[in-house]
Amino acid sequence: MSRRHRAVKRTILPDPKFGDLVLSKFINNVMVHGKKSTAESIVYGAIEILEKKGATENKKEDSKEEGEGDSSGSDAISAKSLGLRLFHDALKNARPKLEVRSRRVGGATYQVPVEVAGGRAMALASRWLIDAARKRSENTMVARLAGELLDAANDRGNAVKKRDDTHKMADANKAFAHYRW
Repeated sequence: MSRRHRAVKRTILPDPKFGDLVLSKFINNVMVHGKKSTAESIVYGAIEILEKKGATENKKEDSKEEGEGDSSGSDAISAKSLGLRLFHDALKNARPKLEVRSRRVGGATYQVPVEVAGGRAMALASRWLIDAARKRSENTMVARLAGELLDAANDRGNAVKKRDDTHKMADANKAFAHYRW
């Protein structure tokens, strides 16, 4: 590791279907063994499932809330933007605000709570979502990823539980916050 320069951040191209940089990074995290087309088909398939399930859940919520049947809000939102919006909501809900880092002071190691930078928070959230999706019991990866994204968008699921555990660990070690660097 060179001590002279910080590594140059590589520019990433937006994904071809939606033109979204965050989705493109997520696709790259899903990718295994360099198979990008497979990763794209998994993520796009999961977003299509999100569009269908999200549209049916929105219709149910609209009918419960309004009672008269006026669904002008759901008509204004197209299905594609709904799936992408649910994806972004899932990432936002899984993103941690605090984490603990090891800090060695005088022969002892302390777990010091620190705030998470924006890029790292996004990377952790996408990594946790993908790991939780891979551990689910659905038959295909598309269904697993769609289920985990839908759970995270509704503030439940294993990725959100991981975020909560990280926050609890940081809260428990609040006494060592003065060792922050």
